[in-house]
Amino acid sequence: MHTQRKGGGAAWRAAFIVGLLLTLAFMQACGSANNGGSSNAAASGAGNGGEAKTAAAEPAGDVPAVLNYGYIGTNKLNLPGGAEGWGFYKGIIQEELKKHGITEVKLTGFPNGPDQSESLISGRLDMGSLGDTPAILARASGAKTRLITQGATDSIGYLIGKKDGPKTLQELKGKTIAIQKGSFMHRYVAGLVKSEGIEDVKFVHMLRPDGEAALARGDVDAMTNNGVFALKLIEAGYAHLDDATKHPELYGTSATVVSEDYLAKFPDFPKAWNAARLKAIEDLKQHEEEYYAFIAEQQGTTVELVKKASPISYIKDVPFTDPGLKLLDGTKAFLVEEKLAKKDFELDDWVLKSE
Repeated sequence: MHTQRKGGGAAWRAAFIVGLLLTLAFMQACGSANNGGSSNAAASGAGNGGEAKTAAAEPAGDVPAVLNYGYIGTNKLNLPGGAEGWGFYKGIIQEELKKHGITEVKLTGFPNGPDQSESLISGRLDMGSLGDTPAILARASGAKTRLITQGATDSIGYLIGKKDGPKTLQELKGKTIAIQKGSFMHRYVAGLVKSEGIEDVKFVHMLRPDGEAALARGDVDAMTNNGVFALKLIEAGYAHLDDATKHPELYGTSATVVSEDYLAKFPDFPKAWNAARLKAIEDLKQHEEEYYAFIAEQQGTTVELVKKASPISYIKDVPFTDPGLKLLDGTKAFLVEEKLAKKDFELDDWVLKSE
């Protein structure tokens, strides 16, 4: 009997130990599964248990292989200007983005900002670089975008008069000015006319080539223009009535925006993009003459004009600066006040700063 009780006790202890080990193993497995689910949910931005389960079932970092990028300007190189254009031209940006799973970048040029904004809103683009005014107007109209970079904060609008036409700003009273509606140049000339008290000015929307042709025919009295295109008109004998260097508060800035839909798929994109852009800037600063030649070929002009209109010093090597954001806020306030923007919005809700 004693022997039997001892044996029974040993059997009971063995069964207990086995059961305990199985319980611990089960608890450990459950803990691992829960930790894995929480990690995936955080990576995907999931906020509840149901979303966490979905995230756990999907591979982490599901970045779209193709990035659709829009820019302003059509040229024979089919590339944007500035640091972005140089980065794509040299393959720097493509190589950097490949590290994040983006294997192809599709570039699309647009004649102006509003056209690009429409493509961004419709979902044909994931991101784009354009002037601040059309980017603000799109956001004020409900476009679900975020601003991730102000690549330049020295965009100069020019007001060019026809030959044998007005020679001063006040002589524009009652005259017709060709503008690119919704562009940063539109904001510049609208602000100029208001600050100078010029009355009865008529604005007509024309893209740059049409505006230049209308100016040459004398169909319009003046037009807004920018960069080397404005300087070429001045060299050709057209009147240089004004430019934004005389009114620094009317400088334009550039805006790189990304759709919120794309950011939902790749939340770290702003950091990846700005890092790639910085590499392009560092490279172009080591090849300044080659960079200027690239822009001159792109715009069909001379290196001398490019250096005058778009010096490398205008390119910002950080996503945002305090002066740039101040200009942006001033432009937004003006557009809202003049009822050019449909509604106001908080700048902090739009600007997305990558750490």
